[in-house]
Amino acid sequence: MNPPRPRPKLDQENTAFWTGGRDGRLNIVKCGDCGEFTHPPRLLCRHCQSENVAPHAVAGTGVIDSFTVNHQPWARDLEVPYVIARVKLDGAPGVYLTTNIVHCPVDAVDFEDKVRVVFEEQDGIFYPLFEKVA
Repeated sequence: MNPPRPRPKLDQENTAFWTGGRDGRLNIVKCGDCGEFTHPPRLLCRHCQSENVAPHAVAGTGVIDSFTVNHQPWARDLEVPYVIARVKLDGAPGVYLTTNIVHCPVDAVDFEDKVRVVFEEQDGIFYPLFEKVA
């Protein structure tokens, strides 16, 4: 069993991202004016500075852009090794999530692997993790 993940402080900017998994939604902020996505979530578009932004459910699929295998047990009861990856999201140009790849051996992970989101719930927070798509 792994220890609890660090709990983010929920606020007006990020609540939709951290709780969207309750409904199976990966929410990324999208600008209603220029149509660009912004992550991490902000109340202002990072592209055009518009305040007309809102959470938008994306497909929850993507490809592994970069990854590393961690062998250091940073916390007691942390199971190692595990994969830390940067996932390029489909349908949200320019958005990359740093996450874990789960449900497969670490040596089965490679660059450009197709992945999909799975949510791990801990105390009302839905952490977006990814698993390989067969």
